[in-house]
Amino acid sequence: MSLTDILSPSDIAAALRDCQAPDSFSPKKFFQISGMSKKTSSQLKEIFRILDNDQSGFIEEDELKYFLQRFECGARVLTASETKTLLAAADHDGDGKIGAEGINLFIYR
Repeated sequence: MSLTDILSPSDIAAALRDCQAPDSFSPKKFFQISGMSKKTSSQLKEIFRILDNDQSGFIEEDELKYFLQRFECGARVLTASETKTLLAAADHDGDGKIGAEGINLFIYR
């Protein structure tokens, strides 16, 4: 399964266009434009599974910098500050990684 099985390719493209410039990535805005904020909990878990590159059950900071590239291989890498902002917003227990429930809670804020 791929992200385009869950999210509209045109919504993904629009979300990526919105954050092309370095330090322009806003997690909340990206989730809204891409359509992630409208998905069910089970769909978000599937999206999480796809984004969890090493299938560890967590998305760690190292994986987050390549977050946009999981949506489109030619997308830019997140800057260090964007990566830290995304991690801080979704890491609800402070362990330095995001579990599936963390991404759910962040999207529904």
